[in-house]
Amino acid sequence: MKTVYTDNNATTKVADEVIEEMLPYFGELYGNPSSMHTFGGQVDAKIVEARQRVADLINADPEEIIFTSCGTESDNSAIYAAIKAYPEKKHIITSNVEHPAINNLYKQLQGQQGYEVTFVPVDEKGRLDLDLLYKSMSGNTAIISLMWANNETGVVFPIEEIARKANEKGILFHTDAVQAAGKVDIDVKKINVGMLSMSGHKIHAPKGIGVLYVKKGFKFSPFLVGGHQEKGRRGGTENTVSIIGLGKACQLAKETLPVMNTIVRELRDYLQNELLEKIPGSSVNGDLEQRLPNTVSIGFDAVEGESILLLLDKEDICASSGSACTSGSLEPSHVLMAMKVPFKSAHGSIRFSLSHYNTKQEMDHIIATLVPAIEKLRAMSPFWKDGKMI
Repeated sequence: MKTVYTDNNATTKVADEVIEEMLPYFGELYGNPSSMHTFGGQVDAKIVEARQRVADLINADPEEIIFTSCGTESDNSAIYAAIKAYPEKKHIITSNVEHPAINNLYKQLQGQQGYEVTFVPVDEKGRLDLDLLYKSMSGNTAIISLMWANNETGVVFPIEEIARKANEKGILFHTDAVQAAGKVDIDVKKINVGMLSMSGHKIHAPKGIGVLYVKKGFKFSPFLVGGHQEKGRRGGTENTVSIIGLGKACQLAKETLPVMNTIVRELRDYLQNELLEKIPGSSVNGDLEQRLPNTVSIGFDAVEGESILLLLDKEDICASSGSACTSGSLEPSHVLMAMKVPFKSAHGSIRFSLSHYNTKQEMDHIIATLVPAIEKLRAMSPFWKDGKMI
């Protein structure tokens, strides 16, 4: 069997249709879109089309779309724009399960620039403490920044409700929708967020391209200062090929959204239920209802996640023990620790994140590989005896 790829929350395959759309702009159509001549102008026209396709995915206006290099740049740009817009406000709200692009920046601001940051906790299912969140809102709050969906557990936050509360208080609201885009329906007009981040390589576009949606009327200060590109909101020559690819990927994501919420969800549930039934001492991390349709994080008691991944890798199965951005750390996931998942279980947690390219045959291969792998590892574990954790 070919490689079974179930690590789509880390990155995705670039879709064939996306590659086909990009190819001419690597070669014969290489003009600079900012040039005055027709040769560059036809590239600019393609960027205009891509901007419209991105806007269509989230029901935005094209002029509200800024192209960036990645989700991290989008997140950083949103935060710095907010604190520049409201320099007198020194309070920031986020959660304690955010991506490092958010949490590490806030820790830096808190340590060096005198900001007070409220890190809202989550419960054992990964759900936000909404009471604390709303009590923390004040006239001194410059920005609330919360992920739409968690990259490790797939848990979805009630973004529409939070955005409404923030707007009632007159507080700018930003959401990191990197994991949500293409998996859940996003309508920025309905939800009324101030800024929203996306990343191309999570929706079958290339790496190195991202999006920041900025609602009309917000006084946005550029993070990268340079030329007139992106209407002066993000300097630097446009990454034309990737922008064009992202536009096509957003068009495809909109078309495949129903598949994500039916076929992919069914595959995810099949994999989850079979593993829970066949492997004692296993449990799902996170809310079973409010989560992405493609994601399941399962903890296996008394084994190491890295050891599980190595045995899966020998069978050409790609999964993850958490966020790809923190995979160099030997510490348990900060998300699972925030959820108070027991240490011995958190260390043995594996995330499977599917796409519409996955099949039931692949799920069966994972199940057939993982069941004996866990048995093998537990036979060597000092924490497992007589069919249970000690």
